[in-house]
Amino acid sequence: MEQSLSMEGGSEEQSHANYSKIQVPPELIDKANPLINKGRIFISKTSPTTVIDSYLTQFRKDFSSFLKLRSIELAQEGRMVLTLRGRRTADPTDESCVLWDYLGQAFQELVTEGLVEEERLDTYNIPYYQPCPEEIETEIEKEGSFILDRLDVLPLPWDCVNGGINHDRAATAKQMAKAIGAVHESLIQSHFGAHIMDRLFDRLTEIMALAADTNEVELVNLVISLIRKG
Repeated sequence: MEQSLSMEGGSEEQSHANYSKIQVPPELIDKANPLINKGRIFISKTSPTTVIDSYLTQFRKDFSSFLKLRSIELAQEGRMVLTLRGRRTADPTDESCVLWDYLGQAFQELVTEGLVEEERLDTYNIPYYQPCPEEIETEIEKEGSFILDRLDVLPLPWDCVNGGINHDRAATAKQMAKAIGAVHESLIQSHFGAHIMDRLFDRLTEIMALAADTNEVELVNLVISLIRKG
């Protein structure tokens, strides 16, 4: 029997490890002294180092907890295969942030249009992290319940979401916007309200369709094979 597993425990009917319950780093939502990631909704090249470090710390905590819980469920020498979105390089501000930069740009345009309050945007952060292979390896070794059997990096071009049809950027952008909405719509709606949703994702689609730097962007998947220690 094959199952995919949630980062919070239990099984999920989906092909990737479930990020829906990963938390925003607490430093970013501490009302007394928040690390304001001003004008951004995720890690970007202009994010303060403290914001980037907070995301990494939260990932380490969540992934370690996930491994510990799964180790309780597996028999000795039992195997587990994970597939999750990641990145190839050690730099957390590399191409893995491109999608979120586009979504942040769409939000900024809604601020300009008066549909979103700037202060409201400054307090919104995506509960998400795309680790690199080295970060995965470090946490597996540190947690100690599993042996890393294999870790493969599988890059897929953006056009794969459009059935592999190259050079149809408008169709690809539309499919990418739908994919982002399917995962994050409920979070966005609860923070900003339902009234912005159509306009936000229309602008996101337009931004991605016109962006010249999407030609070489790839979605990176990490496939991880683990063996429960005896």
